Amino acid sequence: MAHRKFFSLLVLTSLLSAYASCSSLEDHSINVSSAMESQKSALTPTDDQKVNLTLNYETLNPDSAVFLVKDLKGVFDNDLITILNLRLVPWGKAYTNKSDNATLCQNGPDECYLNTIQACAIDVWRVVDKHFGFIYCIEFLVIEGRHKEWQSCFSTWGLPQKPIMDCFNSGDGKKLEQKFGNETRHLSPPLEFVPWLVVNNQPIGKDYENFAVYVCKAYKGSTVPKACQSVHWNPKT
Repeated sequence: MAHRKFFSLLVLTSLLSAYASCSSLEDHSINVSSAMESQKSALTPTDDQKVNLTLNYETLNPDSAVFLVKDLKGVFDNDLITILNLRLVPWGKAYTNKSDNATLCQNGPDECYLNTIQACAIDVWRVVDKHFGFIYCIEFLVIEGRHKEWQSCFSTWGLPQKPIMDCFNSGDGKKLEQKFGNETRHLSPPLEFVPWLVVNNQPIGKDYENFAVYVCKAYKGSTVPKACQSVHWNPKT
């Protein structure tokens, strides 16, 4: 099929293996409401106790898509979100051509477009559950090779299309992306690949799938969430 040309055979095999349990978007909805309710009903950590978790990624990068949908989504299913300041930065290894100020992305113009759309979503819907749900939906479609159907995510999540398209068409989205680009270029140590996870300003490199361990280890609050009570500190070397 034509859309499968988007991935190499090797990448497809890896994705299907990692994502074998995910059959449809409806089967894997984000349980954001219950997570937020549990956050309100429990003793909520103060902002200075929360752990800063930043995901630097590219919208059409297969590893980024699988991590966001398969792994990062889990923070909304358990109570880990209650101790997190979660940030998404859609830029990765994109760069700006100095001669004409055009942005060039690792996976082509579609990725630059969707990076900007997602930057707009992050800015317009600043509450993390709203923009994460929208981005999650897009990345689910990326895994299935259907990223061109991304606009269906507005109706899927009951979100208005107009503010996002206004952000994009006005040029505000490009400005947001340039800020993300500047932030990414100034990471120390620098970004090596995507997904690139940073916990309290410290990258965790290739051990990103075990990010919950690092989050729990960095958390200094007195109210320990259940998600951390079962975590074992055994990072990869």
